[in-house]
Amino acid sequence: MKKMLKATVCGLVVLAAAAAYGEEIKVGGGGASMAAVFTPVKAPFEKATGDTLMVLQSTPKDGLVDLLNGKLDIAAGAVPLESMVSGAEKDGVKVDRARLVVTQVAVNRTVIFVHPSNKVAQLSKEQLKGIFTGKITNWKEVGGDDKDIIVVWGKATPGQNAQFKKEILDGAEVAKDILDTTNYAKIKESVAATPEAVGIDPHGLADATVKVVESPVLTMPIIAITNGKPSAKAQKVFDYMKGDGQSYVKK
Repeated sequence: MKKMLKATVCGLVVLAAAAAYGEEIKVGGGGASMAAVFTPVKAPFEKATGDTLMVLQSTPKDGLVDLLNGKLDIAAGAVPLESMVSGAEKDGVKVDRARLVVTQVAVNRTVIFVHPSNKVAQLSKEQLKGIFTGKITNWKEVGGDDKDIIVVWGKATPGQNAQFKKEILDGAEVAKDILDTTNYAKIKESVAATPEAVGIDPHGLADATVKVVESPVLTMPIIAITNGKPSAKAQKVFDYMKGDGQSYVKK
């Protein structure tokens, strides 16, 4: 009898602990959506709900693949849905487009980062096109010091790159003589460590280590995707985003 009572008490303790801990909700995808929305919202959401929001950064395409494989509750990205779908299908993943439910949760703004010591405060579309295609190679040509320009370019930011090439470079290719790096965080780190550098990144990553230059507005909706109707867990995140969560989104 004592053993049964002890087991019952232990079971109740476990259930109570689980209830107090809340649910685990997994969201993953592109770096822009994670940096601008889900990472800053994580702590306040967990405090308000008691649930755990796991933020798993990869790429928009990989986020969709993980969603379809049941590894995520929500996939997110700052690229068009069709771009994510086509990328997944190129990897051999079968996508039932009719099942995908899209919710816009924010707007990503791509900005120009330079080193804090750079005295250039503004760059036009024409100047940016010249810089990133290699036609403008010295900062003095755009009002800066007499220093060679180092363009930092991310290989793992395809959505951001495609939009910048289309809207700012008018379809032209980026110069060959550039400083290659990988993701959004590495772009910022490279610019912060290099006085001559310039790069593009989500505004949500801006901090004191880099300077944001005034430039043409470049925005893209940040979308969250569920495989079918949002589950109760996913809907809880969306409801929070519509309310208190908006104050934490980086814009």
